[in-house]
Amino acid sequence: MTATQKIFEYQIWHLFSLILLIFAIKLYVFSSPDILDGSFWGISTSSWFWLAIVTPIIHQIYVWLVWRFELHFRVFSKKLGLKRAFNIYAAGFSFLFISRLITIIFLAISSKNTLQSNPVIAYVFAASITPFVIFLFYSVKKYFTIERAYGIDHFDKNYNEPYVKKGIFKYTDNGMYVFGLMILYLPGLLLLSEGALLVALFNHVYIWVHYYFTERPDMVVIYGNAP
Repeated sequence: MTATQKIFEYQIWHLFSLILLIFAIKLYVFSSPDILDGSFWGISTSSWFWLAIVTPIIHQIYVWLVWRFELHFRVFSKKLGLKRAFNIYAAGFSFLFISRLITIIFLAISSKNTLQSNPVIAYVFAASITPFVIFLFYSVKKYFTIERAYGIDHFDKNYNEPYVKKGIFKYTDNGMYVFGLMILYLPGLLLLSEGALLVALFNHVYIWVHYYFTERPDMVVIYGNAP
């Protein structure tokens, strides 16, 4: 496999999946333009909406490029050292992940009360998913570790920890993808924003694109297998 093939392995499917998702979103917005009513800080809901869509795309492209260049060629750790390279990458990861939530919060404020549903139902859903989100982040901190969640195994060639089977990971191998992104639904549910819920759903589906076409192939390279 050539260097280019190693970097771009499965990314054509990533691109194809992303195009389909964006197309589906545009169809939904075209059929329900009212979900983009409103503004916040003088910025239209439409602008907040597409910013909230672009943010996870930038995040996942960032992770793909850093992971692949580091995993196959040690581009960053050779120049900066393992610890510094990982810390700089992790800072970028944290900023982009938090930006996912912040842009959805701003979108939810901008388009609040656009969800045509009984508020009680939305609040019950919010209350129902919150314990799973809390349990997930507790399990990551206590058992999985933040460093592993960020992808330390792409930087440290000697990293070879077994799969975690404690906490929430006792019940699912992909706890972060199943439950972690549920936090993104909370602003839309609490502020009754249909647009914010749509973006949260996009995030939740798109993270699985990342898993199947970036993370899982990398795990096979690192560990020899993947769940």
